[in-house]
Amino acid sequence: MKTPEVRGSVVDHQTRCVHYFSDRDIIAIKFACCGAYYPCYKCHQDNAGHPVRLWERHQFNKKAILCGCCQKELSISSYLNTDNCPNCHAAFNPGCRNHHHLYFNI
Repeated sequence: MKTPEVRGSVVDHQTRCVHYFSDRDIIAIKFACCGAYYPCYKCHQDNAGHPVRLWERHQFNKKAILCGCCQKELSISSYLNTDNCPNCHAAFNPGCRNHHHLYFNI
């Protein structure tokens, strides 16, 4: 299966961007509004040309998170309920929880 394209100001193959680039900043999020993956809301804001639409709770079963380490797509529910990739066990940035309201209607 082909790895999804990640748009925005991506700086490496693990989906880090110019805004967030720590060792644990390894996810990209598919935006509900356009179906495109971006590393963060700032990359979407800078590049998409339209406002963000949040994922609704009834859509949390959708695969919308890309682990930059193993390139596995995760459901929103899986992502929201873990601190590590369930496939490769890479650690996700716990600070991302502070931004969940920018992506998901929770």
